[in-house]
Amino acid sequence: MQNDQPEPSSARHAPAGARAAQDQPLGLTVHALPRLSQASATTTGRWKMLAVLLVCAAPVIASYFTYYVVRPEGRRNYGELIEPQRALPVLATLSPEGKAGELAALKGQWLLLSVAGGACDTACQQHLYFQRQLRESLGKEKDRLDWVWLVNDTAALPDSLRPALKEATVLRVPAAALGQWLAPAAGQQLPDHLYLVDPLGSWMMRFPAHMDAAGAAKAKRDLERLLRASGSWDKAGR
Repeated sequence: MQNDQPEPSSARHAPAGARAAQDQPLGLTVHALPRLSQASATTTGRWKMLAVLLVCAAPVIASYFTYYVVRPEGRRNYGELIEPQRALPVLATLSPEGKAGELAALKGQWLLLSVAGGACDTACQQHLYFQRQLRESLGKEKDRLDWVWLVNDTAALPDSLRPALKEATVLRVPAAALGQWLAPAAGQQLPDHLYLVDPLGSWMMRFPAHMDAAGAAKAKRDLERLLRASGSWDKAGR
């Protein structure tokens, strides 16, 4: 059936070209969104990476903040906080059995360190005794702490000490390189202290020189508070 409806006068009098344009179907071309510039994309990626790092580091930061800032008035640490903290160096080690390794392999555990020559004089033996006792005194948390003797010379270890060192980590390290990482308090020698390294591999505390039984009791309280503060993110084992 034909449509007898008259064509509008405006359409009849329009130029042919205009009428043809009106009869064309609606275009559906999809235009691409403008791309971010390379510089903008790089900046965005860096911010995202920084956000991820902050999220990962948040528990560690929170535990240190709790221990060192949000604490009851009057509390005093026995150990001296190291600022800035010093990361475990890439340093070659040698076990008493002659097995080669790297000091950085100790990362992942709390470490209570002593430094002394292989002959291990009376002060050295006292430190080894306190290291073992401090670890044992932590009870169920002791597996979160390793006690480490760093031997800074080539002297042979006394056979009499070997049975007592079954649970210790004993490693020979170059003295000069070790001295570039650990440092004693003013007027003291490197073997005079015990040193504490956190599971992230940072030397973060130095206990006073020439520790005695009273000092060991205070060091135990420091260790307990640190382990408690880090309990949400640090577990036993590497």
